[in-house]
Amino acid sequence: MVRCGIAGWIDKSLIESKAFYPADATSSEERLRFYASQFSLVEVDSTYYGMPKKENSELWVERTPPGFVFDVKAFSLFTHHPTRANALPKEIREALPKELLEKKSFYLDQVPPEVVDQAWEAFKEALEPLRAGGRLGAVFFQFPPWFYPARKHLTYIEQVQERMFPFPIAVEFRKDDWLDGEHRDGTLEFLRLRDIPYVAVDTPGGFYTALPPVAAVTSQRLAVVRFHGRNRETWDLKGAPPNLRFRWDYRDEELAEWVPRIKAMAERVQEVHAIMNNNYSNWSVKNAHQLEKLLEAAAVDVARPISA
Repeated sequence: MVRCGIAGWIDKSLIESKAFYPADATSSEERLRFYASQFSLVEVDSTYYGMPKKENSELWVERTPPGFVFDVKAFSLFTHHPTRANALPKEIREALPKELLEKKSFYLDQVPPEVVDQAWEAFKEALEPLRAGGRLGAVFFQFPPWFYPARKHLTYIEQVQERMFPFPIAVEFRKDDWLDGEHRDGTLEFLRLRDIPYVAVDTPGGFYTALPPVAAVTSQRLAVVRFHGRNRETWDLKGAPPNLRFRWDYRDEELAEWVPRIKAMAERVQEVHAIMNNNYSNWSVKNAHQLEKLLEAAAVDVARPISA
C-alpha cells in the first residue's frame, strides 16, 4: 500500500493560497479534519521546531478518522541541529545551565546528560497517544550536512533507535557522502540490519546537501520518499525559508519517474509513504493528488481516506 500526503497541513503558504481549504475551515481543527478527508497521511513538521505536547497528539487522534497516519519529524536537538532554549518545555528549560540559556542556540553535545534524558522522555511521552492509537507511521530523524559517515554517527543512530523504542524511526541524510561509492553499500546495510527505513529523497541534485534519488528499501515495514522539489536556484540559498527553498510545482513527467520506483518499493514493504515537501501555495497537495493518480494508473494500491 502507498500513502500520499504533504508535510504540514497548517503551512502558511498553503492556507494563504485559499486553493485547498474551504473558506469556512478557519481553525486548526477544521483544517485537519478537511485534510484527513482528502489524504490518509500527513507529516508533522512543528515537532522539529518545538517540543511537542501530549494534548496535541490526543487532539490529532480525535480529529482524524481511523486509519489516518501521522509521520513526525524529530525535535531539532535530537538531530544535531541548533536548538533554542524556548523550544523546550519550561521544566526542562529551567534545568539548563545558565550559559546555555544565554546563548541564541545550542547543540546536543553541550547539554548535560540528565537534561538530554529528560528531553527524550518528554518527547516520547508527547507522541505516545499517536503510537498507542495506531496513528504513528514513523518518527523522522533528518540529520544535517555536518552529520557525515563516521563510526560515532552510526553509533548515535543506534542510540536513537534504542532511545525511541518502541517508537518506529526513519532516517534522512543531508550529506551526499552517505551514498557515495565508498559509503553507499555500508550505509544501506547498516540501516537494513537494524530494520530502520531509509528516507529516499527527490531533490535538484548536484549539491552536497542534495542526495541522489536512491529508492532503497531497508525495512520490511516501511519505505519513505520525500519530495523536496527541484529548485536549483534556491536549494543552497542560505537562510531561505522553506516556501522559497522548496518552491517547485512538479510536472507529471517528473513525478512519473518515481512511479516504477515506488511500485517496486511497495512490493517489498508493508507501506510506502510519499510526502510532498514542496511548500508553496497549494502545489504540495496538488502534486500529491497527481502522484496518487499516476500510481493508480500503474496498478499500485493507493490508500484513500476513509471519509472520502
